[in-house]
Amino acid sequence: MRSATHTSLAGRLNTLTVDGGVDGDGAVLRPRGDLVHGCADTLARSLARLPDGVHRVDLDMSGVAFMDTAGLQFLEVLDTWARRRRARVSATGWTEQPRRVLETAGLDPDDPLHGPGTRRETVPSVVVLERTQQLDKLRTEVEQLRRAIASRPVIDQARGVLMATHACSPDQAWDVLREASQLSNTKLRTVAAVVAAGAGGGGPVPSPELRRALRTAIDRCLN
Repeated sequence: MRSATHTSLAGRLNTLTVDGGVDGDGAVLRPRGDLVHGCADTLARSLARLPDGVHRVDLDMSGVAFMDTAGLQFLEVLDTWARRRRARVSATGWTEQPRRVLETAGLDPDDPLHGPGTRRETVPSVVVLERTQQLDKLRTEVEQLRRAIASRPVIDQARGVLMATHACSPDQAWDVLREASQLSNTKLRTVAAVVAAGAGGGGPVPSPELRRALRTAIDRCLN
């Protein structure tokens, strides 16, 4: 069984597919692609195709490398289906960026459907406000990631420069670029272009604010 949706992310065609199989009263579904606009509908179609005798569904999320807030709707569809069918469901194996989204939304990335943050009791207004602020921050980060994907070649070059210069990991290099972008209020692509061009000499001279931001980001992320 397979369902799919096509979405445009930063000018590129990305496809979410959901493959899987049924074994007795259980099913395993394997989403592959990005959890962006349309992903909830794709999951709903896959769940609708399951036989009536299925009472357990396990989602292997290891094939999803990127999600924005539409991924929360994806989980709501799964939770609603489980309650309606009185079935047991799980969604495990989340990769790094989706895990950060779940954490920011106040969910347990190891068990976002049943762990802390999923209880439906009334919560104090201060908690609601905090969650709203977290989601606003998340939306900003997701938009930065979208722009980063569009600018990936120059960002990859900049990460390579930082990795070679500071003997750091790809993730640490990414953190430096993002931190410097936020601290200096400079577009991530611009920060990456300055770092990449600077390695060859003769590149654009960064502003004093960006130089300070890069030094601070390196100190915070690499030390």
